[in-house]
Amino acid sequence: MSDLEYDRLFKELETLESQFPDYKLADSPTNRVGSAAEKKFSQHKHKVRLYSLDNTYSYEDLVLWYERLQKNYSLDFEPELVCELKIDGLAISLIYEDSEFVLGSTRGDGYVGENITNNLKTIKTIPQKTKTPLKNLEVRGEIFMPKSSFEALNNKQRENNAKLFANPRNAASGSLRQLDAEITRSRDLAMFSYYGRLDSNEINISTHSEMLDFLKKEGFNINNEYRVCKNIQEAIDYCKYWDKRRQELDYATDGVVIKVNNFMLQSELGYTSRAPRWATAFKFPPEEVSTIVENIEVNVGRSGAVTPVAVLEPVYVSGSTVQRATLHNFDEIKRLNINIGDRVLIKKAAEIIPKVICVTEHSTEKREPFFAPLYCPSCGTKLVNIDGEVNLYCPNSLGCPEQIKGRIEYWVSKDCMDIDGIGDNIVAQLVEKGMVVTPADLYKLTVDDFLKLDLIAEKSAQNLYNVIQASKNPPLARFINSLGIRHVGKETSELIANYFKTLDNLKHATQADFLEIDGIGDKIADSILDFFQNSYNNNILQDLQKYGVNPVNVDNSSGTELLKGSTFVITGTLSETRDYFENLIKQNGGKTSSSVSKKTSYVLAGANPGSKYDKAEALGVKIINEEDFFNLLNTDNKE
Repeated sequence: MSDLEYDRLFKELETLESQFPDYKLADSPTNRVGSAAEKKFSQHKHKVRLYSLDNTYSYEDLVLWYERLQKNYSLDFEPELVCELKIDGLAISLIYEDSEFVLGSTRGDGYVGENITNNLKTIKTIPQKTKTPLKNLEVRGEIFMPKSSFEALNNKQRENNAKLFANPRNAASGSLRQLDAEITRSRDLAMFSYYGRLDSNEINISTHSEMLDFLKKEGFNINNEYRVCKNIQEAIDYCKYWDKRRQELDYATDGVVIKVNNFMLQSELGYTSRAPRWATAFKFPPEEVSTIVENIEVNVGRSGAVTPVAVLEPVYVSGSTVQRATLHNFDEIKRLNINIGDRVLIKKAAEIIPKVICVTEHSTEKREPFFAPLYCPSCGTKLVNIDGEVNLYCPNSLGCPEQIKGRIEYWVSKDCMDIDGIGDNIVAQLVEKGMVVTPADLYKLTVDDFLKLDLIAEKSAQNLYNVIQASKNPPLARFINSLGIRHVGKETSELIANYFKTLDNLKHATQADFLEIDGIGDKIADSILDFFQNSYNNNILQDLQKYGVNPVNVDNSSGTELLKGSTFVITGTLSETRDYFENLIKQNGGKTSSSVSKKTSYVLAGANPGSKYDKAEALGVKIINEEDFFNLLNTDNKE
């Protein structure tokens, strides 16, 4: 039914329940409201592990997977398969006791998840009670946000001048893990159930398709697009069909899950260390979509690099609406032979960053070729080339408004000072009104200053002031990263902080000191020395200190050396943030890296680990889960 009709009936039920409270049912939809905000989610240990799935990326791989099952297990028949659309959402587990929904949790690392029962109770497609009396039932499924709901949510965020969500999956993830369940209730999430497990043989079910039918009868929302296939060719036909039609759906899907249908055969085939042998996920190839280049803009970054960007006729690609795509540099424009009005193919690199692949049709309108500008579009300064680099640069670092905005946006970002609430719009106004030129200027702003900005009321002004003041004592590594030193990012900042311990030690370091650090060479060392020898930078550091900004020195005295000499790569979704595990590794003498190599000691893998997991397997690098990790620390808890 429509949302309008649902809301009308909901209001009618509320009225009836208020008039006749004795007749209100325990599983009434009106009980699906947010409760008091949680302080922290408790952990829930899964009774049966939630496994990941191995991925296949071609139809040839699917055939090999199927033939391997037949050969390795001496099957003289073609096993029946079930194909289901792979929903781009979050895996969850629901526990029912005596037919009542009693607990819901996230997948976590497959062994331990988070108890988010109150949030899950707000989702309409999760029944509070099964229709048949059942002693114990676990149901697993995928929480997602419909595309229509995602667009409505972002429209509301836009109206409130709030940060937009990148795609429906991110929106669903953020909504599901709110400490205040009332926020979750307002986000219009849904769930498709794909698995059920009965502790006792109360109902005779022998195949996966029968289980899906059973769940549907019990009131669970299953994806009706599933298909039972006699062999692998029928499964491939299903994949091909939905690869072409998936954009017609009101939910994001990035592939097809293919399972052996018979439960007894599933049991015989068993599991590897991370995934069932009887199932695989076929991932759709990166989606390529055609659109028109409406304009080519030139952006100026915080470093002064000048970058062309294609402004596109809005188009939906791999889970979100795309209106802009980087063209990287002006040589790339020549290579693509691209101009305003051309029709192009775009895709998302790694399913994230919009990229122009090629021109499919040149515009019939006669236009001059697009040439690189001679002057900065922000401040009018003549652009320059830097030896060995393909980009053009604006040398006016102190007076170029776009560079100033870029540096302030970087300063407040999550991996730097993490000043939540100071978004791009606020930064733009502060710079345009001349209220902020350097990061230090943020700390002399008053509540009255914020009231001078558009659409900022007194409460918002006070909040903005408070979050800036609260950021005055960041960890040293974050502070170093915030400075925006050329060639120095998050990981290098952590190496520097752990070596020098204090900002004062860093400021007085020599090149020889930097070269003592594993992972830092001449190029990075020279860049850091240049930064601290620059009088303008030193003036900013002095101003920051004057306004009370003092980074917290590194103190390893409370740590151990249990992980000394070990390098970790973290991938997938874990029960805590990535920062949490990185800090724990460093506190115990270990190091972290963003890429897998032969030098990697361990890959710490959570849910949906992706290509880093595959590379670790190929290189023979040891892969561990959270339980293994905490065993390395010889502790059973995270405190």
